[in-house]
Amino acid sequence: MDNYTPGNPNDDYYHRDYPRRSGAFKAFVFALIGAIVGSLLTAYYMPAIMEKNIIQVPSGDQRQIVIEPRGEDISVVSAVAQKATPTVVGVTTVTIQRDMFFGIPRRGEGVGSGFIVHPDGYILTNDHVVNSGRAEKITVLFNDGTEKDAKVLWNNSTLDMAVLKVDAKNLPVADLGDSDKLTVGELAIAIGNPLGLDFQRSVTSGIISGLHRTIQLSQTEVMEDLIQTDASINPGNSGGPLLNSKGEVIGMNTAKISSNVAEGLGFAIPINQAKPILEQIIEEGKFTMVYLGIRGIDVQAVRRQHGIELAVEDGVYVFEAGNNTPVGKAGLRAGDIITALNDKKIKGMSQLTRELYKYRPGDTIKVTYYRGKTQNTVDVKLEARPANY
Repeated sequence: MDNYTPGNPNDDYYHRDYPRRSGAFKAFVFALIGAIVGSLLTAYYMPAIMEKNIIQVPSGDQRQIVIEPRGEDISVVSAVAQKATPTVVGVTTVTIQRDMFFGIPRRGEGVGSGFIVHPDGYILTNDHVVNSGRAEKITVLFNDGTEKDAKVLWNNSTLDMAVLKVDAKNLPVADLGDSDKLTVGELAIAIGNPLGLDFQRSVTSGIISGLHRTIQLSQTEVMEDLIQTDASINPGNSGGPLLNSKGEVIGMNTAKISSNVAEGLGFAIPINQAKPILEQIIEEGKFTMVYLGIRGIDVQAVRRQHGIELAVEDGVYVFEAGNNTPVGKAGLRAGDIITALNDKKIKGMSQLTRELYKYRPGDTIKVTYYRGKTQNTVDVKLEARPANY
């Protein structure tokens, strides 16, 4: 090795190194040839695979996800926007407020969104968009640029819903979906007027992040059974539709949580809450609220505030039931605990109230209740709620 000269082909050191370099080169050549052949095979067979439009689900789930073919290359969000945007409206309001000290009138203006639910000019929006019905003037702005004055046919601050009416015919109508069939993770698309009319009918998308959410708006205001989404919802979006991938309305955008530590927390009212109300208003021109005839409190509140052990964890504890009311006539009395209406579990008073919006005067519902530790059921015929109730 003393006479070793670098690069000498007769030296053993050089020859031991050369075969390793040669093997690596051959491996590279074979890999290159394999890649070329694989690419050619992929190019040849891929059209046949794509024609079947099937994506295999990994092992453990034997379902197949079928992709529907489309005639043109447009995204789902674009297709939904094209379908739904003509049904989305802007809602502007003028409210005259008086100074609490001097009584000086002040003009307040607001902007929100809404969507058309009937071709004859019925529009759904939030109660807070129309200032709980106290707006002096309400104007609806349509997709074609026209404007019409509107009036409030019905509104409710507990549900945060309002139904408006404009003088119009043959308007495009939003398709209403089924919010009871929603699943977490599916596509959600919001359309509205964030931050005012400068950004009319803005489209944002995300997913359904959660269902049956409860948010505390103030010390006295709670909204329950909401849809949570990370689709961007901002002031001005209120009253606009939340849509699924079919372009069907699944909810009405109503609130967002503003926080320095959290983003993407928007909430919508499930559209199924509005359906029975809309049907009655469109058919009869008004909505008549029914009542059971009780005064009650959440079971959890009774347990928490009074330390009383009751037979159930959730429900409505009845502390007053009038004799001449629907429940009184059916035999319920103070001390009973209502746990379900038509087999729908009731957790508290606010949920019981929301459930009653589904029914009309004269409807009969099955009420499940506990008297002591005994569960009972009884049929109750609902009546229109008295004006002074």
